[in-house]
Amino acid sequence: MATAPQTLAHRNRRTMRIALLVAIGSLSMGFASVPLYRIFCEQTGFGGTTQRADAATKVKVATGHTLSIRFDSNVTPGMPWKFYPEHRTDTVTVGARDMAIFVAKNMSDKPVTGTAAFNVTPTQAGAYFTKIQCFCFTEQTLQPGQEVRMPVLYYVDPKILDDPDNKDTQQITLSYTFYPVENGKKPS
Repeated sequence: MATAPQTLAHRNRRTMRIALLVAIGSLSMGFASVPLYRIFCEQTGFGGTTQRADAATKVKVATGHTLSIRFDSNVTPGMPWKFYPEHRTDTVTVGARDMAIFVAKNMSDKPVTGTAAFNVTPTQAGAYFTKIQCFCFTEQTLQPGQEVRMPVLYYVDPKILDDPDNKDTQQITLSYTFYPVENGKKPS
């Protein structure tokens, strides 16, 4: 039969092992949460996250069904760029590919690299707004005074017409915000 001091020491070691496992598990979940959340958003369109497709993707056009697409553009404070869509709105046929052009100009006297964050509103429409090509997939570097036209090739998946949460959706807003990138990182 074990004595009381041995039992207490055994319980303390077991408690310490369990606490250590919980701490390691919590730390692991903390590191895994960002990529897991990103994957979840990309798969579900949660929070207005758009979908991605390649150029070979075939989509059936829903003739007679149109939506208004509004384009919004912003730059963070301190980003020395002008950034705007060539056209603020567009009417698209659901399922048909369309293209929007955004213009960016570096207003500073030095090269500036930026990256764009994006979202869609209403957020429930994000699961159906699909980008084929977008300047937001890569960083953009503009030389002093340089102006560029940047395309976004996209379509709205016809499945949106069968979604009861989108039955009243008549306009989708695609919004971009450009952030400066320094040393390969967005500022915090």
